[in-house]
Amino acid sequence: MTTTQALIKNFLGNSPIWYKQAIILFLVLNPILLYTVGPVVTGWILIFEFIFTLALALKCYPLQPGGLLALEAIIIGLASPHTVYHEVEANLEVILLLMFMVAGIYFMKDMLLMVFTKLLLKVRSKMMLSLLFSLFSAVLSAFLDALTVTAVLISVGVGFYAVYHKVASGKNFHHSGHDHGDDDHVHEDHHATLAQFRAFLRSLLMHGAVGTALGGVCTLVGEPQNLLIAQKAGWDFVQFFVLMAPVTMPVLVAGLATCLLLEKLKWFDYGAEIPHSVRTILEDFDIEQDKKLTKTDKIKLMVQLLVAGFLVIALAFHLASVGLIGLTIIILLTAFNGIVEEHQIGKAFEEALPFTALLVVFFAVVSVIHEQHLFQPIIAAVLEMDTAVQPGIFFIANGFLSAISDNVFVATVYINEVAAALEAGTITREHFDLLAIAINTGTNIPSVATPNGQAAFLFLLTSALAPLIRLSYGKMVWMALPYTIVMSLTGYTAVTLFL
Repeated sequence: MTTTQALIKNFLGNSPIWYKQAIILFLVLNPILLYTVGPVVTGWILIFEFIFTLALALKCYPLQPGGLLALEAIIIGLASPHTVYHEVEANLEVILLLMFMVAGIYFMKDMLLMVFTKLLLKVRSKMMLSLLFSLFSAVLSAFLDALTVTAVLISVGVGFYAVYHKVASGKNFHHSGHDHGDDDHVHEDHHATLAQFRAFLRSLLMHGAVGTALGGVCTLVGEPQNLLIAQKAGWDFVQFFVLMAPVTMPVLVAGLATCLLLEKLKWFDYGAEIPHSVRTILEDFDIEQDKKLTKTDKIKLMVQLLVAGFLVIALAFHLASVGLIGLTIIILLTAFNGIVEEHQIGKAFEEALPFTALLVVFFAVVSVIHEQHLFQPIIAAVLEMDTAVQPGIFFIANGFLSAISDNVFVATVYINEVAAALEAGTITREHFDLLAIAINTGTNIPSVATPNGQAAFLFLLTSALAPLIRLSYGKMVWMALPYTIVMSLTGYTAVTLFL
């Protein structure tokens, strides 16, 4: 292998060759475009290139290709390092949210796992179980974090799948070294049962994932862009919830009703029941696990429950910035539950920090948009329309872009432009609030259409559980389709009627 071949092989790792070639083409093309067609056209092309990296996040995590594009934009002068630093500084609270709140909730996983495990085993009706999974996911995501709630759902799914897979392969609960991704040793009479169990877990996980979106849109900690929007608008936790409620509450009701209807009609791959033999095995396993709980384990669960209560109170009364509340959660949970080694604490930050780095890259691209005034003509054209139709247009525009790229990036771009219009005196404070509500709901609700828009959906799709339960990209889009249609139509109707 030559040096050039080794370099090409290492560049963007295991990404497809055509993807690597596309990124190299972008990097070569941008400086040429800058000196031939000017910074405005080049800036727009850079945005589409960046959206390309977001839309193909399964081929390569967007931090690397998107980061290279952002670095080049700064080097060739489309934005300055000072502007990027200013964007990061202005959004420090959002960065602290991702760094500390997500990590803090990580230390509550035992308590959350217990809640979802008991739900799955104690509720016999699949319709009621699906509704409770979706509702609990919504409530938890509103006060905690959608990514962490999804991580808990994944942990429950993997745990139960592994237990049944061992038994189906002729082994007991305690057998170590079993590969639950290998079906070669599954007894033939268990194949049909295993397929049904996969369908059951698939539907339950999708209901839960949609639930994180239903709850995540409601509060300023549910999704990263919520806090960013609230920060620009100067809203606290309660004010954000109240202002969003005319849109979020009808969408929540519509989403939960869709959950029940899908289970009743068994459409879009929903409705599969848990096989009786699987339930029996899982109940026996749960009883055995409960017997193993020591006094220390029970105290740890109690501490997690109490700290969760403190978290809700701290957020509701805005006792401190959200990021600092998250740091408080980390300190309390680790101190009182005996987690004092550095490597134990480090695991909590693994989920959030890659996305935090990507968010800073978002801000670099937003800096290009600011310096080149790329969205100014579009926003100005929309603001010249009848004020009554503007919220609906913002909802549609944000929803479409969020479904194909990333809702945090889209929200960052639009809220900055609307905030600039407010500062310039183009719109009133009351109208700014309406547009901010439309931007928040528009980026959160229709983005359930694809894994590209919702970080929680992408997290589920790229998890170890997805291939086990046969949850592919196409399957996820298909199963999310009825939710996308109902929630988007309900959200748009609420925005046009109530705003």
